[in-house]
Amino acid sequence: MRICTVALALMLAGGAWAGEEVERSPITNSRWEELSLPPDVYDNPYAVSLFSAPNGEDRARLWSQTKSVAAYGVGVAGFIALLPEDISNWERDDIGLFDKWWDNVADGPVWDRDVWYINYIGHPYFGGVYYQVARKSGYRQWDAFVYSFLMSTFYWEYGLEAFAEIPAIQDLVVTPVLGWVYGEWAFNKEQEIWANGGKVWGSEGWGSTALFFLDPVDSIGRGINNLVGRQLIKAGTGYVTLNELTMADGGTDTQVQLQLRYRFGGGDEGMRPPKAGYMPSDDPVDTGIVGLTLGSTWVEPDSKWGVKAGPAAVMTLGLYFTPSFSTRLSYARGDLDEKGSGKQLTYENYSLDTQYYFMADQALRPYVIGGFGETMWEQDRDRKTFQVNGGAGLHWRWHANWALQGQWRAFHSTSTSTTDSMAELQLVYRFGGGER
Repeated sequence: MRICTVALALMLAGGAWAGEEVERSPITNSRWEELSLPPDVYDNPYAVSLFSAPNGEDRARLWSQTKSVAAYGVGVAGFIALLPEDISNWERDDIGLFDKWWDNVADGPVWDRDVWYINYIGHPYFGGVYYQVARKSGYRQWDAFVYSFLMSTFYWEYGLEAFAEIPAIQDLVVTPVLGWVYGEWAFNKEQEIWANGGKVWGSEGWGSTALFFLDPVDSIGRGINNLVGRQLIKAGTGYVTLNELTMADGGTDTQVQLQLRYRFGGGDEGMRPPKAGYMPSDDPVDTGIVGLTLGSTWVEPDSKWGVKAGPAAVMTLGLYFTPSFSTRLSYARGDLDEKGSGKQLTYENYSLDTQYYFMADQALRPYVIGGFGETMWEQDRDRKTFQVNGGAGLHWRWHANWALQGQWRAFHSTSTSTTDSMAELQLVYRFGGGER
């Protein structure tokens, strides 16, 4: 059944394994970088145009694709519901469906226990699928990220998935943020394939397969249009045009052509032959604001816990909105020894933090950090403590994409009257072009 489902999806996506010609559905729009933009469009770099489309974005396509996502999502939810409970963590019980949804929404969000590949591969993948819906409708990267955030939060986490489990804290952040990174990569990779005639490794079959997995929503939309013989779903990437050319024998030939324009310098003299791939943009908000850090920390628990100090791994994912300000989700985990018995206890801490950097125009920047979150022991949701935290650190950027930072933070809980501390060293990576 799984093989048949994939085969049907690839057929709908316009696959041609035997080399036969397939008619491709018309394309509806161009991408943001191809629009005619006013000079003040980036004056407010974080303005959201998602609901007004003032620059010629294709709202009709966005709405059409959103309805498609809503329909396909029901099928995805059904597939996850069939997975073993130890993989999906979707609990099955006799509570009424809508009562279950309300209980889950009211209890959340929590730090979930899904397997790592669902949280950190599956969720970013679908975040990227949401992202491309808006990006291919002519919206800029920031608007596409906002769209992905809205869909992953309200349509999925607090929508369909909440019928089965409590909304997850890391999914609310990881899905749209890493989905932005993956979605932009897939968006540009797809254009390279179209520029190569829809082929990968010289094969239209592999090309159609790659196009389907890069963006299944758009591929299925094109396939449905081909199947019904009309544009039922506004689908396409904005790079391919459909042309009817008259042949010598009086017949017509349908050709798919890639049309991209690049402008270098000023005036028509600066035009170059069409190219595929990344198109430069003056947009100050792109994947370069997304940052990932990995490192280690020394945890000093409050004496009331009866646990010895020890090392833990730490990871953060965040957005660097300006050189002076960033926000992120931080997570630390380690096995610490209990005093007396020597038994190892699993220590976990997550927090939502903001950082403010002084001397932001310098490579070496001191900063302050603060936020809130919870400490958990032994992966037990009942043994968790709400905490606020604050501290200071030093950030050294030696490359647009790379930096090193060290910091110290105190975590205080009023409910338990405890104060833990962490001394952290982290390697920072900024995606895309990094910091400008």
